[in-house]
Amino acid sequence: MNIYKRTTMRILALTALTAACLIAFTRASPERIVRINHEAAARKPDYTFKSKISREVLENYLDRSITMQRMLTGEGNFEDNLRMIGNIKAKFIGRAVCQWGGEASLIENFAKEKELAAKVHAQDPQIILQACIFEIVTPQIDQIAVPDWAFKGLGMPVEKRNFRYADMLYPDGRYKGHWGSGDREGSVPDVSRPETKLMFYFLAASYINAGIEGIHFGQVELMNKNDPNLDHYAQILGLIRQYANRHARRGMVICDSHVPGGGFVKDGNLLMDVHAFPLRIKETPGAEGEEKAILEVGHTDALYNRSKGGITPSGWKCEHLPYLVEFDNFGASSTPGKPTGGIYVYGYDEISWFAKQSDEYRREFLRYAYDWLAKTDPNGFLEMPGSRQTARLVGRRWYDVNNKSEPVPNGSGDEDTIRDIWAHGRTSKR
Repeated sequence: MNIYKRTTMRILALTALTAACLIAFTRASPERIVRINHEAAARKPDYTFKSKISREVLENYLDRSITMQRMLTGEGNFEDNLRMIGNIKAKFIGRAVCQWGGEASLIENFAKEKELAAKVHAQDPQIILQACIFEIVTPQIDQIAVPDWAFKGLGMPVEKRNFRYADMLYPDGRYKGHWGSGDREGSVPDVSRPETKLMFYFLAASYINAGIEGIHFGQVELMNKNDPNLDHYAQILGLIRQYANRHARRGMVICDSHVPGGGFVKDGNLLMDVHAFPLRIKETPGAEGEEKAILEVGHTDALYNRSKGGITPSGWKCEHLPYLVEFDNFGASSTPGKPTGGIYVYGYDEISWFAKQSDEYRREFLRYAYDWLAKTDPNGFLEMPGSRQTARLVGRRWYDVNNKSEPVPNGSGDEDTIRDIWAHGRTSKR
């Protein structure tokens, strides 16, 4: 038999086998088809939770996390951001509400956030949107009336009055004007003061009412200097969680904060559902003009291998709480573009350094950081850069991950890289 006949016979045999398999499947019982479908579904990440969240589901969300700073308050092109999120299949949208001071616009922003959150959830109801309650308060908070329900939520007498900026500050004057002075004064609030807890409760509940299911509490260690035993943080977080249990979309809110000390643990109980911290990127100067960098355990105050464990708010125990690391923004040094050391990366904050790199190196670094975390500390997850403020970059004040288009002319085009990284996952080889 010559080669052509043998090839023809093999093709016919394979065709017959394929047909037989298709016939067998179509004749399978409905129960078998349902079981096959369930097995296929079981291989997909689970994003289901109600009132509590398992470690598996939580980590599935963290592994699809991306920073979209101010997405729900008008930053960037909302429609293209929504398209991009769908393209890469993001599930946890960090800093979607990222209000730093400017409290006079809170009420207006709550309405806008609710409207845009509904549009996000119409596209994908599983998405968690995150808001921020930062380590800042300004005199503008005096313009906001305290609603009756906020007083009642904290068990305080109901009054007809506005919030009181002065009553949120450290009594000894510590951190007053820490974020600016004069007409732009911004101070660090003291969590032990009842007025601060009243504001935190009001903000958190308002965000929950808008459809938010995650809250980032910023630099909590700046706000607890009068709360060494964490009694006040435990109280206000407990009240916020009670409100979420009654009013949130899925009965809970995912709380996180920056934790240079490794996390808040009280009597064996973790106060946060997730920890968070900047990447803390280390410079590794190479050839002239190159700004190469790596991640390294022990570099400055990096969180790698240091996330504290305990009993989570959802009731499960862990040796190390899962955490996010993000491309932080905090400005530029006095020598931008030069090796600086410490928390700066060639004189820039992390997102600014990243944004100014070449297309090739940005995408290489994303793959590197994602894989490095999975191998070095599997408790850590990379929060991808999506939309974030940059510092002192020529012609650009913002980094956008979106593909370049008419709606986003300055798009970096990194979105497809993130989509591909996530599609392969942490345990697959690329």
